Amino acid sequence: MKSQFELFRNLVEHSDQFVLTTHVNPDGDGLGSELALSRYLRSLKKHPTILNHSSTPFSYQFLDHENEIVTFDPGPHSAVLADAEVIIVLDTNQPSRLANMKDPVMASKARKVVIDHHLDADPFADLMILDESAAATGQIVYNLLKHLKGPSFTPEIAQALYVAIMTDTGSFRFPKTDSEVHRVTAALIESGADPVSAYQQIYEQSPLERIHLLGQVLASLKTAHNGAVAYLTVTQKMFARTNTSEPDVDQFVPYALALKGVRIALMFTELPDQIKVSFRSKGDIWINRLAQEFGGNGHKNAAGARIVNGTLRDVIASVLDKTHTYLD
Repeated sequence: MKSQFELFRNLVEHSDQFVLTTHVNPDGDGLGSELALSRYLRSLKKHPTILNHSSTPFSYQFLDHENEIVTFDPGPHSAVLADAEVIIVLDTNQPSRLANMKDPVMASKARKVVIDHHLDADPFADLMILDESAAATGQIVYNLLKHLKGPSFTPEIAQALYVAIMTDTGSFRFPKTDSEVHRVTAALIESGADPVSAYQQIYEQSPLERIHLLGQVLASLKTAHNGAVAYLTVTQKMFARTNTSEPDVDQFVPYALALKGVRIALMFTELPDQIKVSFRSKGDIWINRLAQEFGGNGHKNAAGARIVNGTLRDVIASVLDKTHTYLD
């Protein structure tokens, strides 16, 4: 990837105004990657702005202690995108995943860069820095910054990248967690990342309402296809009863995958205008291909889709009907 890294170096050297963004409903990888890269650019006296479609979930707000991340408002921020010299899209390679930022991003005359590790990229940017073998986008950003040999990794940059990698590897238990991942995280710890604090902030600070929601979601757990598939259901009534919202279901779907004999786990989340489906699998089941049948995408063992047409009941039936073909 050295050639792409060098092209990125040239963009940085000859540009001053940057906009960084990530996908709708950002996770630790997207947020950590954009914060780390923004801080690096600031150390070079550049002027980056982080604009995201969605607000930052509570569990990740500790990373943004200087309030660098701004929730996109089409009024004032469309001009920011129009005036940018470089727009960097992190942790997604599909412009549709930018939600209401898609059109102004695509319309901007800025040079566009994608840094991502997901499959089946849409080549919409001028520079695509892609590594499907990487465990996280944060790992690519680490390698990029190391290659650029600029200012050293500060504790703030190290913590952001550690969170990116830790969360996208499922706390280092997913298949792409190899020796290189551990070498990278060891280097980040040496640079000041605090693994204990990161884990506690993300996974041990849940409000009571979220725990109540988890209880109701776990009570919905069902199996199909002779126990090879398990699925959870999250309804609008559950959100209302517990005073919670969509970001609160993050990390719920692995509970279904933990059942003995389960090879595919699904979670159906009822939203006001669509059904969100989370897909997980074990082993050689390419669950992203099932997600693609419903307009989604993702990784081999973790993917997602958002289905606009159909009731919750209809979507569950349709997905379960197609799931059996991936169990053969």
